[in-house]
Amino acid sequence: MEMKEEKRILVARSSLPPFEEYVEKIRPLWDSVWLTNMGENHEALSRELAEYLKVPYVSLFTNGHLALELCIQGLGLSGEVITTPFTFASTTQAIVRCGLTPVFADINPKDYTIDADRIEDLITEKTSAIIPVHVYGNICDVEKIDAIAKKHGLKVIYDAAHAFGVTYKGKGIGNFGDASMFSFHATKVFHTIEGGAITTGNEELVSLLYKTRDFGIRDEETVDSIGPNAKMNEFQAVMGRCNLLHLPEELKKREAVVERYRMHLSNVAGLAVSEPQEDVTPNFAYFPIVVDETVFGHTRDEIKDALEAHNIFARKYFYPLTNRMECYEGRFADADVPVAARTADRVLTLPMSASLEQEDVDRICSVILSLR
Repeated sequence: MEMKEEKRILVARSSLPPFEEYVEKIRPLWDSVWLTNMGENHEALSRELAEYLKVPYVSLFTNGHLALELCIQGLGLSGEVITTPFTFASTTQAIVRCGLTPVFADINPKDYTIDADRIEDLITEKTSAIIPVHVYGNICDVEKIDAIAKKHGLKVIYDAAHAFGVTYKGKGIGNFGDASMFSFHATKVFHTIEGGAITTGNEELVSLLYKTRDFGIRDEETVDSIGPNAKMNEFQAVMGRCNLLHLPEELKKREAVVERYRMHLSNVAGLAVSEPQEDVTPNFAYFPIVVDETVFGHTRDEIKDALEAHNIFARKYFYPLTNRMECYEGRFADADVPVAARTADRVLTLPMSASLEQEDVDRICSVILSLR
């Protein structure tokens, strides 16, 4: 008898608004033929996001990576930047592509964000900024980082790609530091297909970003700064406006998925599950587990392989550490980051999306727990 193939479950799945809703929103674009260059929907989305994120200013971009690069450029950073290697390639690439040197601090084992207690030891006369990363929706120790930055006269740009909508003590996470970068990639909690943003309270930075994302063009006859084409188009903006309307229900679905995972995995010996942070309203962006093979009896890779055998696809995220990537061979590998190294070798992010059914979570956890 032929066995029925098991349902395929991917590590992430994009949330989409009703098709008809999106079509109706883009229909006026055909009449206006205004498809890009800060059109009506672009400007409307900027305002709507500023309200949702509880921030003074939002500057939109075609993706989060270029947003980060242009923010680094706009703040005039130079020399060394203290950051974390436990992040997506983009964070380190942006620093290096801007001609700066990343100096890697270790992470804390509780929430996987930069260990704020390690930052001051890495500050030198060449240090111009700190670029911490909010990880999996967990936020950095923003208060301690702010105190260090003020003490040493450093800029702070948060990589908040994972932290859309997160609040700390009722304050939007995009208010901390000099600026924060958000990613609106298709698999994020909120997306514009591709896209990103900088949030800040610095009006001068907003003005600079406005022109540098459009080749540095100030007016029809003046190009007084150097920049790429990093503008968000109207189709992206419309997708964002539609998705923002449905975000509350999407977050409720994500919360239910996280709670189901916690029910199965929170008290399993050898599996570390992130605990909710105090005073933080989360966004349920990811569900990572960190595997201690000496206790659980199987490695992270063996769990990943077992899931794939059942058509379930998890991700080693983040792995490898950015300082160990081939493109930086011989440059940063000796960074003193033992906690980050151990975590990268053992972390596995499980499938996570608003469309994941409770029985899907049960099936995923059943495969994992069957290995004990």
